[in-house]
Amino acid sequence: MGPVIVTENLTKIFGDFTAVDNISFTVNEGEIFGFLGANGAGKTTAMRMLCGISKPTSGAGTVAGYDISRHPEKVKKNIGYMSQKFSLYSNLNIRENIRLFAGIYGMKSRDISVKTEEMLTRLDLMHERDTLVKNLPAGWKQRLAFSVAIFHTPRIVFLDEPTGGVDPAARRQFWEMIYEAAENGITVFVTTHYMDEAEYCDRVSIMVDGRIAAMDSPEKLKTLYGAASMDEVFRQLARKATRKEDQP
Repeated sequence: MGPVIVTENLTKIFGDFTAVDNISFTVNEGEIFGFLGANGAGKTTAMRMLCGISKPTSGAGTVAGYDISRHPEKVKKNIGYMSQKFSLYSNLNIRENIRLFAGIYGMKSRDISVKTEEMLTRLDLMHERDTLVKNLPAGWKQRLAFSVAIFHTPRIVFLDEPTGGVDPAARRQFWEMIYEAAENGITVFVTTHYMDEAEYCDRVSIMVDGRIAAMDSPEKLKTLYGAASMDEVFRQLARKATRKEDQP
């Protein structure tokens, strides 16, 4: 399976600050790719460029076959996105959220109706379809947000700290959904502060001060750095950082 994300010397500069510094990597179809880094490492800025939200200062990148600089709107149509900070509208009910986001992604009304029934049945939320999102337990809200992010069957889904604020059992259930999506051919690009979750990824990239400091499978990285866990690998690399906070 070929790459669905390709970057070559991707760079983002704000004034005299280089947030992302010449990063190059590929992510293959169906891969679960962990994109890690401490606050200030540049991972959020890099993800914004890959999602077509922020234009690179230099370098190049393609996502789902579309150039992130020249065709950002096409990129957005072919990806899904979920963030810990914002994924669903709290004052809309479950069904309204699904219809809203499906419409944004360009789905037809008839397809939305059919897939909504299927999704609510699968998540065991059919009886809650008119419940406001703000009234859902955190774990349910998380599962719903991920299902909405892949509702239009994107080639890639970007998950930005998706498991923050939920208990370990809910996190495990969430990762079961990630595995299922990957098995169905959806590429998963995920950032996380939980290093145990890095162990679940096929490959992991660790950014330090805007650059990729290491990238490989969790097992190979642990061997390379003589570490028992990805947390140890991360700590070895992160302590080399010189900057503290990410920039806009």
